[in-house]
Amino acid sequence: MKILSASILAAALLAGCGSMSPAADTPTRTSDGVLIGPSGMTLYTFDRDAAGSGKSACNGPCATNWPPLSVADNAKPMGAYTIIVRDDGKKQWAYKGSPLYYWSKDTKAGDKTGDGFNGVWKVARP
Repeated sequence: MKILSASILAAALLAGCGSMSPAADTPTRTSDGVLIGPSGMTLYTFDRDAAGSGKSACNGPCATNWPPLSVADNAKPMGAYTIIVRDDGKKQWAYKGSPLYYWSKDTKAGDKTGDGFNGVWKVARP
């Protein structure tokens, strides 16, 4: 009887593990009402990007301070997430047409120090 109970418990635990993965393997998650990247760091949008244009207006030194949310080679667009090609040829995730960026001055998950920066950077919201 104990062996049967242990087997049922083990099967139940293993079945539950599949539901603990991120939903649909999207490139972001939501935390505290904002989008965060796989690293747990806050993501931002840039007002100078024309939503839906497929382009980023943040290149060169701008991209050093505001690193783009990069795309894995095998990734495909999904739902509200699209992929743009940057001026340097690298791929970047966009949400609802707006390219997504990190802020280099955020040092830990939950930081939102770039929100409102120069009046053109905002935390990305779902």
